[in-house]
Parts: sequence; structure tokens; C-alpha cells
Amino acid sequence: MASAPTPAHIMQVGMGFWASKTLLAAIKLDLFSTLHDRALTGHEIGRRLGLHERAIWDFLDALVSLHLLERDGTGPQARYRNTVETACFLDRASPAYLGGILEMANDRLYDAWSHLETALQTGQAQSEANGDLFEALYSDQEKLRQFIDAMSSVQRANFIALAERFDFSPYRTLCDMGGASGLLCIEVARRHPHLACYTFDLPAVAPIARENVARHGLAERITVLSGDFFEDDFPEADVITMGNILHDWNLDRKLLLMDRAYRALPEGGVLIAIENIIDDERRENSFGLLMSLNMLIELGDGFDYTGADFDRWARHLGFRETYVMPLTGPTSAAVAVK
Repeated sequence: MASAPTPAHIMQVGMGFWASKTLLAAIKLDLFSTLHDRALTGHEIGRRLGLHERAIWDFLDALVSLHLLERDGTGPQARYRNTVETACFLDRASPAYLGGILEMANDRLYDAWSHLETALQTGQAQSEANGDLFEALYSDQEKLRQFIDAMSSVQRANFIALAERFDFSPYRTLCDMGGASGLLCIEVARRHPHLACYTFDLPAVAPIARENVARHGLAERITVLSGDFFEDDFPEADVITMGNILHDWNLDRKLLLMDRAYRALPEGGVLIAIENIIDDERRENSFGLLMSLNMLIELGDGFDYTGADFDRWARHLGFRETYVMPLTGPTSAAVAVK
């Protein structure tokens, strides 16, 4: 006999913004970095974060119930500390910190997503930039750094996975198009000393990339190039990578970028697109599908895609084969071989 339907899943999804905003507020207030490797009472946390007394325990205990904090004891003398996960990923002192993307979600995306209905009905971007996102970001150094930090924090694990799982041994040169801080090149160069690496982005990004590359001691291994990948020819390289680039654009621009990569590659060279590749049946990768909606909100005509989509586009342009390599979580590398 079938069990009676329950509204639990509907309510969890429908009211999910409660939990989301609680986490985002904790990151914005620097709660997890404040705790670092110690346990503090609610009063101690309240003083450090400037919390109103009415809010302290509901806020902290909600995070305990969401498994984002641990609590020792009960009442005003209880002490709160990070979980293993929040200590690893949400403490700024951790090299695995990924709060950057969540800080941007709090500052920019949370409000923009409140206009999803309008985006669905008009097909128009709903971000503060009204579709000119990159122009708005690249003209403001503070916003540009936040955006690059956000992308770096969410992509670091995927770049490491690519560097460790993809066989780079047959190749000698790599160029990361839209390379931002140079992080992909850094992670690959650290593990594959035979590769000469190039990171390519708009001129406004070059100082950030050079600073980051130098900080990792790789200035002699990684060259920072400036240009516009819609206007300038791609540098010739054995491997061309694009991390969360193709999903920003409509189909015509996707094909233009893939074609420019094809022309810059030698026979046997590869294009690698690191994205939240949607499963071909469009049933499983919820994050990829929601990311595609995010592209609607941010840019209007940008969208994410399936492995089958990528294969069809690549073969149309002349690539001889493609495959999808899972990286971390919902992210994969779509690989096209010339």
C-alpha cells in the first residue's frame, strides 16, 4: 500500500532561503573565521560580531541544527565551534576556503534571484548590471577582485582534480582562456613541470594574475597574456582550457570561442571546458540546471549545457571526438580532441 504523500520535501525546498540566508549571513559576519580553532560562548560571539542579544541564540542554534556549527553544553554558558567542514571550507585561514563564492552570492546573487519570475517571463538579465555584467565588473577593481576571488574559491578543487586526473604528459603548452587569477595554470604547473603555461584575460585582470602567479613562485613558468578572446586570435597551444567560460554566452558565441580554440590547436590538441555539465537526460545535476538559471539572471542569454550538446557542437566544428571527465561535485571537464 502506497504511503500517504507528505509536504516535507516541498516545504524544505520552498523555504530553503531561510537556511541559505542564515549561512550567508554567518559568512558575511565572518563567524566561522572568528571561531577558527576555538570554542566561544554566545555572549563572546555576540560581542565580536556585533549581534543584538535577541538574535544570538536563535542564530547560533539554527546553525547547529543545520550541522554548520557544533555546540558543547546548553544555555548561556554553552560554547560553539566550527564543524570539520566549516573549519575546512569557511574559515578564511584555511587554504581550502570557498567562502568567496558565497560572499558574492550574499552581496549580489541573493537579491537578483528574487526577480527570477521576471527573468523567466522576459528572458532578460536581472542582475544589477542589466546584462552588462562583465563590463560592470571589469570597470570596478573592488567588484572585479571579489568576482575573481569567488570564482577561484569555487573552482580550486576542480582545477586540482583536472591537474591530477588528466594526462598532460603528451603535451608541452597550455593556455587558459579567461584565466582570471591564473589559478588553473598554477595548479597544473605545480604538478606538471614540463608544461609551459599561459593565462589569458582582459587587461584589467593582468595585475591580479601576475600578483597571484608571483605569490606562488611560478612567474618563470606561467606567462600572463592580455587581450579580448572575442576580438583576438587565441594563442597557439597544445591544450586550451576554459573554466566556466562557455556557459556565459549564447550559442553563437559559444561556437565562436570553440572555433577559435580549434584553429589555435595542433592536430591531436585538446580543448577542455570546465563546467557544471548537465546530465544528458537533464534529470540529475540540479546544480548545473540551477546554474543555467543563474546565467539567465546574470546575463540573459548565457546557459549551461549537456555533454551531448558539447559533443554536437565540437564535431560540427571539426573536432574528432569528445568525452566528459567528472571532477568534483557537480563539475566536469568536457574534452574535445582535434
